[in-house]
Amino acid sequence: MRYDIDSLENRDLGFIDRLLWFVERVIVPYHRAEVHGIERIPAGPALYVGNHNALAYTPDSFIFGAAAFRAHGIGAMPYGLGHELAISLPLVHELVVPLGAVRASHDNAMRIFAEGHKVLVYPGGDFDAMRPFRHRDRIVFGGRRGYVRLALRAGVPIVPIVAQGAQSTLVVIDDLRWLPRLTGLDRLLRVKVWPICLAMPWGLVALPMFPYLPFPSKIRIEVMEPVRFERTGDDAAADEDYVAGCATRVETAMQETLTRLAAR
Repeated sequence: MRYDIDSLENRDLGFIDRLLWFVERVIVPYHRAEVHGIERIPAGPALYVGNHNALAYTPDSFIFGAAAFRAHGIGAMPYGLGHELAISLPLVHELVVPLGAVRASHDNAMRIFAEGHKVLVYPGGDFDAMRPFRHRDRIVFGGRRGYVRLALRAGVPIVPIVAQGAQSTLVVIDDLRWLPRLTGLDRLLRVKVWPICLAMPWGLVALPMFPYLPFPSKIRIEVMEPVRFERTGDDAAADEDYVAGCATRVETAMQETLTRLAAR
């Protein structure tokens, strides 16, 4: 079945319930996952901002979503803004769209907020999800600040979600940022990196998306305190200095949390 990736009506509660069973009985114990701070999730619309991990596997997304649902119900489980190409791929499409994945756009996010729901974004995108193993405990947003403009426009708080350990489910040797620019893949496929990875059972792989058997790395997730801004609205979102300051505030706090989790 193919879904309209701009529709907010694709959620399938039966499918969500079955997937939660798998997440809680397979993914959570396999990674000895811990989720802390789930009580910090506010009522009403909000923007979850996470660090992206593990290419297309992204186990922390499912672990967090399951924990939020169990603690606060479907209202806390976010709609995810996804790369159009990624959420249109066979199998991926049928997995994530019934959970609430929609095409990444500010218009779609604003519609979700207007209905009182929450949105999940990964500002770092492929830079973050495919960062080299040596940078596994760094926040890599690549200077992207659209998430701040979105939160300011909508007047919603940002709730940072920091995951540590998920990037260790494989080893990204290097992200080869130069390759997509050189070959034109950045325009054709809208990818900025082309990673070389070590992953089970394949060994050495040079692809941005592929199935693999994850290493059983321990995953820790922390829901941070909501970040609320003094100024909101279109004028605040258009103020580049203000946006930069808000982004620095969020990303510094997230990096401090990730460093602390990694030190454990």
